[in-house]
Amino acid sequence: MADPARARKLAKRISQIVASAIEHDIKDPRLGAVTVTDARVTADLHDATVYYTVLGESVDAEPDFASAAAALEAARGVLRTKVGQGTGVRYTPTLTFVADSIPDDARRIEELLAKAREADAEVARQATGAQHAGEADPYKPPRDAEEDEAAEEESRG
Repeated sequence: MADPARARKLAKRISQIVASAIEHDIKDPRLGAVTVTDARVTADLHDATVYYTVLGESVDAEPDFASAAAALEAARGVLRTKVGQGTGVRYTPTLTFVADSIPDDARRIEELLAKAREADAEVARQATGAQHAGEADPYKPPRDAEEDEAAEEESRG
């Protein structure tokens, strides 16, 4: 088992190497919008998982995850060779590519926050001009000592 700090350093280096290789060395047009977001290496340093996301051609266009996944799968051997050359470790880790779900999760959270803001605005609109359903001061005023004595005498009386 390797040191966890060493595994983190190796994962960071692998993500840098893979990102650089996708940008400069691999000439597949399907990888033009691929961004490497993270990498994780197992404790024995034999397997690496590279997380990526794909940007759409425009803001409204859906990203093409299927073609990006196929292109990464086709380039896996070249990328593993680049990782082996760039890291200098005894055993080059196998690479697994996983689409990162963070952008989708962030979009979903933004939608939920927008709905919550709309609901808060609706409550604020309904609250304007509203009145309390009782007296202005619903609490009883404190009694004086004389009133307490009079109440005690009536109860004994």
